[in-house]
Amino acid sequence: MPFPDYASEALQSDVIVHQPSKLQPSRCLLLYENLATFPIQTLYFLNSPTMSGIAGGLIDFSSNTLYFSALAIAFNPTFWNLVARSEYHNKTLTRLFNGNSLRACYILAITIFSLGLFRDALYERVLRTQPYLPALYHPYLAYILLAIGNTLVLTSYYALGITGTFLGDYFGILMDEPVTGFPFNITSAPMYWGSTMSFLGTALLYGRPAGVLLTLEVYLVYKAALRFEDPFTSEIYAKRERERKEKVKKAM
Repeated sequence: MPFPDYASEALQSDVIVHQPSKLQPSRCLLLYENLATFPIQTLYFLNSPTMSGIAGGLIDFSSNTLYFSALAIAFNPTFWNLVARSEYHNKTLTRLFNGNSLRACYILAITIFSLGLFRDALYERVLRTQPYLPALYHPYLAYILLAIGNTLVLTSYYALGITGTFLGDYFGILMDEPVTGFPFNITSAPMYWGSTMSFLGTALLYGRPAGVLLTLEVYLVYKAALRFEDPFTSEIYAKRERERKEKVKKAM
């Protein structure tokens, strides 16, 4: 079974990706179903005979912790994409907090951050219990990857702020101008790729093949998430610009 691309069907529709304000209910359901089933598909993939054959002896596939870690990695971006789109279309969280979108965004930020800590704790536990491969132990390279990865993540937080980092766009809390300085002048998704580098660095620091496998999952999950998030977010800001131009025309 190949690694699942849970975005494939949904991304066939330009309506889903590029025009968030025009999503039809049936299309939304298709999108949510693809996102929601991805963590389960990931578990099936890791437990498949193909993976056992490729990594036999190097990875302990009988460990429940491995699957819990893989599930957490897949679940987190699935969760925040589902919640954010529900908020954008239905104001789900904003209504829960009596119309206070800023408070709702902060609560989501705390939730996402907490889920990230839980995911990282599971990952570290996997690395402590999985088979060790001396050839994979590269502490100097590991520290370089961790330093670069954490730099990308932390400077992204600083540049975007809380609402910019934690999906404030979906709550109607938009930034005045696009952030183009460091680290966004290096990559458009410094948080995702910085996090991926940190996962790989930690795997090399422990010398655990299971960590490399989970890092591959992190990369694929983030790659898929960006195929949803980037066009959708771009359309949110494009819509604002169109509305601004309409206001100028009416005022003239």
